Amino acid sequence: MLVIMNAAVSPAAVTPYASVTVAARLDTPLSRWLWLVKWILAIPHYILLTFLWIAFFVVAVIAFFAILFTERYPRALFDFNLGVLRWSWRVSYYTYGGLGTDRYPPFSLGPEPDYPARLDIAYPERLSRSTVLVKWWLLAIPHYLIVGFFAGGGRMGWASGGLILLLVLIAGFALAFTDRYPPGIFDLVIGLNRWVMRVVAYASLMTDAYPPFRLDQGGEDPNGPAGVEKAV
Repeated sequence: MLVIMNAAVSPAAVTPYASVTVAARLDTPLSRWLWLVKWILAIPHYILLTFLWIAFFVVAVIAFFAILFTERYPRALFDFNLGVLRWSWRVSYYTYGGLGTDRYPPFSLGPEPDYPARLDIAYPERLSRSTVLVKWWLLAIPHYLIVGFFAGGGRMGWASGGLILLLVLIAGFALAFTDRYPPGIFDLVIGLNRWVMRVVAYASLMTDAYPPFRLDQGGEDPNGPAGVEKAV
């Protein structure tokens, strides 16, 4: 199993993967029952993200041709798509991709450093012309099979089924009955989301760094800037 395999890897043997940094802080205290209605509270975000993801795919297509002819991802387009991913990660973390905070997500494409969920992707000065033709469909297939199991094919909030949603619901019931988010589940949920985000960034042509087949658990990304401190 992937989790068991990951636990057996020593830190010294890990190859750093700092192209995509996903970090989160578990807020305390968390409401015991607010998580039951967050799907309603997040509806304005879901509506806006629907249009933003349409724009995301259009921008990715434009970037594909830009990379093919110039080896560059236009910075303005890169920043926009990074903003969509940041917004999506914050909403996901607030709702059923994490349930790790009760702070309502800002309506923003920016980095929002004070929010307890953060994401960053290092801007690549050059991208490969040859791999841009195949990485988003052929090279990423093994990862698609894995993250499909994690996220259940979800888009906004990442979860429409799948392991992430199952674990988050378990955490929600734990909150309801014990007033505590199990730290082991939190670490695993963030690790699964981190894997998903790395694959999304790669398939969206935002990096040439192939995502590792590795589950890096915990709120602080071990391969990049801390961004958000891991809760104690």
